[in-house]
Amino acid sequence: MRRILSVVLFASIWSACASAGNPVEEQADLSFSDLQGKQHSLAEYRGKILVVNFWATWCGPCKHEMPLFAEAAKKYGDDVRVLAVSLDDASTRSKIPGFAEKEKMSFPILLGDMDKLKSLATSEALPATVFVDADGKVVARVLGEISKGELKQRLEWLFGGEKGQAPPEMVNNLNKKKDEMGVPMMH
Repeated sequence: MRRILSVVLFASIWSACASAGNPVEEQADLSFSDLQGKQHSLAEYRGKILVVNFWATWCGPCKHEMPLFAEAAKKYGDDVRVLAVSLDDASTRSKIPGFAEKEKMSFPILLGDMDKLKSLATSEALPATVFVDADGKVVARVLGEISKGELKQRLEWLFGGEKGQAPPEMVNNLNKKKDEMGVPMMH
């Protein structure tokens, strides 16, 4: 009996420790300023599904994927909040409004930095996309250029109440070529 209790206790502790570092359990609670300097917290959007995309005007893959986010924002309306967090620095920030107009970005544009990118996306590379459920929990990350299929799969899973087969929590597309990703890319 002691042996069984010891095994059960060990399994319980191991399970708790293993899930403690799980990125899916993280609460998204960072703050960013917008282009006018007003602060916005991710917590403001609780109750909504968030797609937080880290990008920059000088990032080629960011230009390729931005139409996908514009399309998603239009399709899902208020049910999904797309937030575009620019990592442009002082030398390129002036290009943001022109980029946003060209790419039809009708969603909030916020300003970020490398520390916030690393803390939320666990990467230092652009682009990076983080999916946050309505409870404010980070549920998935896509590092590198996202495909239309990857975006759709995650949004449909979130809209389905996170039931059924969950998409991978982390996808790393950083070193993949478009034809290696197995899903159509938006150009």
